[in-house]
Amino acid sequence: MIKLSRERLSNQVYTILKGMIADYRFNPGMRVNVEQIAKEVGASRTPVWEAVHRLIQEGLLENVPNRGVFMSALTPKQAIELYTVRESLESLAARLAISNVDEKTIKKMTKCLDEQYRAVQKEDLVSYSRLDYDFHAMVYEASGNRTLQEMLETIKNKMRPIAMHINPILSSLYHDHVEILEAFQEKDPDKAEAAFRKHNFQMIAQIKSSMETDEWKEVPRNDTNAL
Repeated sequence: MIKLSRERLSNQVYTILKGMIADYRFNPGMRVNVEQIAKEVGASRTPVWEAVHRLIQEGLLENVPNRGVFMSALTPKQAIELYTVRESLESLAARLAISNVDEKTIKKMTKCLDEQYRAVQKEDLVSYSRLDYDFHAMVYEASGNRTLQEMLETIKNKMRPIAMHINPILSSLYHDHVEILEAFQEKDPDKAEAAFRKHNFQMIAQIKSSMETDEWKEVPRNDTNAL
């Protein structure tokens, strides 16, 4: 059982649930058993529901009347909208970060890419997705613009319910990150911005391709419980 400290329970449950989502413990469209989660974390239903409602407001979960709580599943249109916005904001973040990045951040980015490379070789999508999130977060933080950082983090979180296979472009996405790191090492804002635009355009192209070949999963709500 996960033990909770005296910090407000709903905040802790929220953090735990968000971590579960980040680790792909819930598949898009799958039912989330709130009662079982309450038992697992050792909390009453009230703080668990408070946490669930926060995640519903963020678009990660949805409450279907008379059926229960489900992990959200983005439509292709929603995903393309998110990547289109992210492309512009990340380009701005890259330009701002170039002038702020220090050697410590460069080392952290390099270490992250080393781990990404191993994840790509193993086709470990869960590990790669987590490392991808961390890599982008480093750039957001280096931008020094708190408002921009918060906007980008919100967009990244909204992207978690994407039910799409990225295996065909996984290696290419990794190499985009390599180009981004090189741009930071060279203090080249144009190169960094171009690499981020290319990175997001690749995802948009993959979404459109998946739609044409029926690879995109229009995920139905699955009543099978998930913890």
